[in-house]
Amino acid sequence: MDILSILGLIVGFGGIIGGNLLEGGHISALLNLPAIIIVGSGAFGAVMLQTPMPTFLRGLKMMAWVFMPPPVRIDEAIQKIIEWSQIARKEGLLGLEAIAEDEPHPFAKKGLQLVVDGGEPDDIREILEVELHQIEVRDLASAKIYEGLGGYTPTVGIIGAVLGLIHVMGNLADPSALGPGIAVAFVATIYGVALANLIFLPVGNKLKSVVQSQSRYYEVMIEGLLSIAEGENPRIIELKLSGYLS
Repeated sequence: MDILSILGLIVGFGGIIGGNLLEGGHISALLNLPAIIIVGSGAFGAVMLQTPMPTFLRGLKMMAWVFMPPPVRIDEAIQKIIEWSQIARKEGLLGLEAIAEDEPHPFAKKGLQLVVDGGEPDDIREILEVELHQIEVRDLASAKIYEGLGGYTPTVGIIGAVLGLIHVMGNLADPSALGPGIAVAFVATIYGVALANLIFLPVGNKLKSVVQSQSRYYEVMIEGLLSIAEGENPRIIELKLSGYLS
């Protein structure tokens, strides 16, 4: 669980709501269903229009990474690589065949199988780097849907404000209709700006940082497996990969 993400939401929204209360406002004044519908449906509709279906669905699944990011333990990866290198040094590359079959991580499993099959180091690097690139492209594109939402919500909030003012201008003869129209106008703007700057843009940046952390894990795997394929000493491999821990 990422405690910092939870604290960020509490501090961000708590400060706005608390400041509103200190100024004599009421929480109920910030709740407006028409404004929620306008901003939410407008922003999501725009992002759905610009995003391929697989990317959009993966982006929704990745939302959970903000609070529960997938574990990336580079130190454990280095330790595994060192153990693999010791086995390869004693038993040869074929000694890793059983380990490759049991390896749960698909990227590491594929790399181990390439090493066991006796692939050339340059070929192994090319294959694994292509896969890493595709993983990065896929996940970064999925994370960008939140940047899109962050860009559209303020604009859609302005549309909601204009719609509210149109409603007000059309009912100047009815004082009872002025209040709700003005409320939609201002609350829609608040929703648009708040959602963009307190949720969508931070979520997009958080997801990109998670993707970068995973990429470092893959890079460690690539360098470690190539070192094993080239028959390097386990101690040299450990010293080489320890730089990733900084």
